[in-house]
Amino acid sequence: MAEAQAIRFVPVGLADLDTLVAIESAAYPFPWSRGNFIDSLNAGYLARKRVDGGGQWLGYFIAMPGVQEVHLLNLTVAPPHQGHGHARAMLDELVRESRALGAQRLWLEVRTSNQRAQQLYRRYGFRDVGLRRGYYPAGTLARENAIVMSLLLSGDAAAPAPHAVD
Repeated sequence: MAEAQAIRFVPVGLADLDTLVAIESAAYPFPWSRGNFIDSLNAGYLARKRVDGGGQWLGYFIAMPGVQEVHLLNLTVAPPHQGHGHARAMLDELVRESRALGAQRLWLEVRTSNQRAQQLYRRYGFRDVGLRRGYYPAGTLARENAIVMSLLLSGDAAAPAPHAVD
């Protein structure tokens, strides 16, 4: 129980690049590049790592605030820590911070092949609102579609999300 209480969120900085790249590369066949992380951090996007009491990384998220909305760009749980509720806890933190910024809606894209993430997002309350064709790299000259999902953070939970087009 003491270990769970020691888990916390800490801002991610440029000094964390090596760890970000290592976890990202271990977690995905098509990871973000070092440059993607540098650009996001230099732009001042929301970037938080989830760490345990000993400072070990459990995961991280990066999100881009906009006008009354936030776009989740990357949410990754370190492979040894997957399946222990860290992704949901990171979504909780992202929602809390997004609301504090005055965001009314949270957006994300997820690979059509990533059924596990889709299930997590849908259980959390995200709705499918569109499809981006050929959004993700999927190997030599191949591309994979992305499902666009949205979560209403305030107002009428039954209100339909704006439609995202290809």
